[in-house]
Amino acid sequence: MKFPEDFLFGAASAAYQVEGAFDEDGKGLSNWDVFSKIDGKTLNGTNGDVAVDHYHRFKEDIKLMAEMGLESYRFSVSWTRIFPNNDGKVNQKGLDFYNQLIDECLSYGIVPFVTLYHWDLPQYLEEQGGWCSKGTIDAFLRYAEVCFQAFGDRVKHWITFNETIVFTRLGYMTGAHPPGIRQCQEKFFQAIHNVMVSHAKTVLLYKSLKQYGEIGITHVLAPAFPADERESSKKAAVHANYFETAFFYDPVLKGEYPQYCLDILKERQVMFEITEEEQELLRKAVPFNDFMGLNYYQPKRVILIEGESDADLSRVASTGGVGQVSFDGVYQTVKLDDGRYTKWGWEVSPEGFLSGLKQLKENYGDIKLYITENGLGDVDPVIEGEIMDIPRIKYIEEHLAVVKKAIAEGIHLKGYFAWSVIDLLSWLNGYEKQYGFIYVDHENNLERKKKASFYWYQQVIASRGEAL
Repeated sequence: MKFPEDFLFGAASAAYQVEGAFDEDGKGLSNWDVFSKIDGKTLNGTNGDVAVDHYHRFKEDIKLMAEMGLESYRFSVSWTRIFPNNDGKVNQKGLDFYNQLIDECLSYGIVPFVTLYHWDLPQYLEEQGGWCSKGTIDAFLRYAEVCFQAFGDRVKHWITFNETIVFTRLGYMTGAHPPGIRQCQEKFFQAIHNVMVSHAKTVLLYKSLKQYGEIGITHVLAPAFPADERESSKKAAVHANYFETAFFYDPVLKGEYPQYCLDILKERQVMFEITEEEQELLRKAVPFNDFMGLNYYQPKRVILIEGESDADLSRVASTGGVGQVSFDGVYQTVKLDDGRYTKWGWEVSPEGFLSGLKQLKENYGDIKLYITENGLGDVDPVIEGEIMDIPRIKYIEEHLAVVKKAIAEGIHLKGYFAWSVIDLLSWLNGYEKQYGFIYVDHENNLERKKKASFYWYQQVIASRGEAL
């Protein structure tokens, strides 16, 4: 079986992680520009001031993408390049950069797939309450409208938000990401809800403009499974799937939050503001969501820990690895004795990927899906000057095989975006953790070099995955 001709093979990045040029051409400060410079927040104090200098080298990078045969490039727009200050004025030089980036992609026949929000909030909005403030909803809508009007004649694939569960949890529960708040359940759920409202309003706005493209949101796909056969572990998996998956997917695909979750939040007196108007807005937007983006890296293997002394929220892993505790201390993720794990403790499970895709179809029907992130974070071996990232090839091949199998079984998958197109700045891990097809030499003027996976993915795309 080959992948269908209308299936997009792509790769992804995010503005803060690749662009650099953090204060050039009128760009304002994002929350990450500020947060990353607080002592101890990132590995070795790394930040995105330069990153991998994609801002100045995007033509070189896109030429490499074209050589690899990429059919689509998923990238995000930096909000503070468009609205650098809190005065409502648009920065034309910011628009110019993304116009050039989009046009460069199109010159090679690479389809731009644009994410509006990949975690870099304007610092002035962070200081006004960030995603806990209703004012951020209005600001996001204005930002989205400017992007649609500026780029929508050429961009026909839009993602509103990337991984709401991650930037809200790490921002308001673990404190590992900005605004660095710990264990505040009310702010965590209020931020989630405000993002869901922002998404719904943005979808309806986009449809009103009649630009005839498609729009969706990207969520984490991390299906939870009991770590053993105990009934308590099965209970933990049910709870995890409600709060890790349904709470984020249901508002988009069903227009409401799961009653299971609302009942538990009420019981625990965790309150967040939902108006009747907002509830109606969520429902109204449902039929206008064109697709769901899925970021899959690993499943969760969970056990119940409710009532036990080690249900300590401070033990939550900063980036979602083994040891993560649920927001309410009900379950904990654990390592399987016979599991496969990356150097960062993330489980490698193509089987969990397929099960998760099947669960989505069972729960939400025949929705259109894109895999918007999937890849291996590793320390790539350099052998006689060549980057021999064979584990990455194996990882992606296994997961692409799952995508192929899922399509054969009737799951509506229309594209795959590997994370990432180029080695980039990890939010907390600096440059130690590599994901890309393209190597960046930080000791030699950020020189780009093709990895073994670059040539492998080139062949996969050229053969439409026939040889997998």
